[in-house]
Amino acid sequence: MRIATWNVNSVKQRTEHLVAWLKEASPDVVCLQELKCVDEAFPALEIEAAGYNIAVHGQKAFNGVAILSKHPIEDVVRGLPGDEADVQSRYIEAVVSTATGVVRVASIYLPNGNPLGTEKFPYKLGWMDRLIARAQELLKLEEPLVLAGDYNVIPTALDAKFPEAWAGDALAQPESRGKFRQLLSLGFTDALRACDPDGATYTFWDYQAGAWQRNNGIRIDHLLLSPQAADRLADCRVAKHVRAWDKPSDHVPVYVDLML
Repeated sequence: MRIATWNVNSVKQRTEHLVAWLKEASPDVVCLQELKCVDEAFPALEIEAAGYNIAVHGQKAFNGVAILSKHPIEDVVRGLPGDEADVQSRYIEAVVSTATGVVRVASIYLPNGNPLGTEKFPYKLGWMDRLIARAQELLKLEEPLVLAGDYNVIPTALDAKFPEAWAGDALAQPESRGKFRQLLSLGFTDALRACDPDGATYTFWDYQAGAWQRNNGIRIDHLLLSPQAADRLADCRVAKHVRAWDKPSDHVPVYVDLML
């Protein structure tokens, strides 16, 4: 089973890109982030025509997450538990049923946290605490689980072409990295690092200052696997070539192959 994550940076602007990549890579499940549209505006007809079921948790102009699946989608959870006052659409979770069993997936669009010194950074850290709490609950189910998405965290210096340039950014603060390590320490495997432990592999290139042309990238899109999913890990890759398409997202798809 191929499970992908992709921050499409406006699904309405990138529908042709999305459909083209679905046909090219044929993922079984795709976790999308930064839809920037309400549920009713999601391009459902085009995605369904490509052979996918859809679960959406949208928001007008901002945020928004979705799960696409060739298989039935069940037990959908919209919104990260733990704060009923939080109205930002950053989390959707579901069970995908196959002929050989189920896998639970979550599409995550973790808060950016910038600028530092504002309420946005504590919100990011609090959101990560809620994610850790949810992950602890899901691990008790002892089933294949993939937490996929744009985490807005650069885990280590290896994950940035110029790590010193990010020293004052919320994506690379010790607190952000510490929460990410805390999540991993629950028993999750960083799929890309497991398959490419030493590679300078990036998933995001800014639109500014020729970042793509200079390969000035960072790795912030992650697929975290529960022990039951990690046991089935076959491969994990970054679809870097998608960043060279006309009018692309600043993120590219990342996908994991699991032997389910």
